[in-house]
Amino acid sequence: MALAAHTAVSDFDAMLRQHGQGPLRRARTTTLQVNVGLRCDLACHHCHVEAGPKRSEALGPALAERVLRVLEHNPGLDTLDLTGGAPEMNPHFRELVRGARALGRRVMDRCNLTILFREGQEGTAAFLAEQGVDVVASLPCYTKDNVEAQRGRHTFDRSIEGLRWLNRLGIGAGDGGPSLDLVYNPVGAFLPGPQSELEADYRRELGEHFGIRFDRLLTITNMPIKRFAHDLERRGEREAYQALLVNHFNPATVDALMCRNTLSVAWDGRLYDCDFNQALGLRLHGPETLFELDDVEQLAELPIHTASHCFGCTAGSGSSCGGALA
Repeated sequence: MALAAHTAVSDFDAMLRQHGQGPLRRARTTTLQVNVGLRCDLACHHCHVEAGPKRSEALGPALAERVLRVLEHNPGLDTLDLTGGAPEMNPHFRELVRGARALGRRVMDRCNLTILFREGQEGTAAFLAEQGVDVVASLPCYTKDNVEAQRGRHTFDRSIEGLRWLNRLGIGAGDGGPSLDLVYNPVGAFLPGPQSELEADYRRELGEHFGIRFDRLLTITNMPIKRFAHDLERRGEREAYQALLVNHFNPATVDALMCRNTLSVAWDGRLYDCDFNQALGLRLHGPETLFELDDVEQLAELPIHTASHCFGCTAGSGSSCGGALA
């Protein structure tokens, strides 16, 4: 979808009221999404947390232990979603994975694929397979030029080899083992196409040319914040892109928004409704840190902190860490 003309409607809460859907409140929390740090081997143009090789923020041992205790005492938290940066670079990554799997929880690793080839990560792919971790792998396109436009030179070939490696280990094999989902982000200031159509394209191109198998393709809209917002500003497209998101608001996406059942934990333990709010410092309307939270049931019905970037999750087919919503 191309950039739309400017619209006067820009208040997200007002849009919800207009459609009889406000105010937005949290439901039952089932996923604990933990950003274990901002260090990454890449510095992607669309990264909303501005991760990179020079970032040093990282989850420490006390918070790692607290994450596992919260999971232990809240059986309704069925998923631990590990993100970053490159989560595998945190020294407590394996401790979190082993602990959560021992508790019977599903563990997701948001992997950029290139990290598997970095010094010190030689055993990471095998570890993920051994622990039964579901991998959510970033691959913004199935063509080399588009991938490297977002992620830098030489990233495409390493990403492809990383996917092959995971397949050889049984991740994404389609036999009931760990799943392998791919993540698509648009290269520019436009909305993703239909998720099912893009998934078919990915299956054809990756299967025919590289023999790669995967479970699902997740389409995620680029959020107009941080690094992507700065890029929009440089090109003079920020206002038009925001208008595009507003003009394509889809009320059918609201009930499935990830902020309703996901608790986002920053590397320092602070709590947020979602990873995007975390990037903007928009705190949870509740306990300030995970150290102050014992029972996640107390979060139900809390108001969700919203702002204009929320139009990114409700535009078109919607967008979340789990892909399209409608």
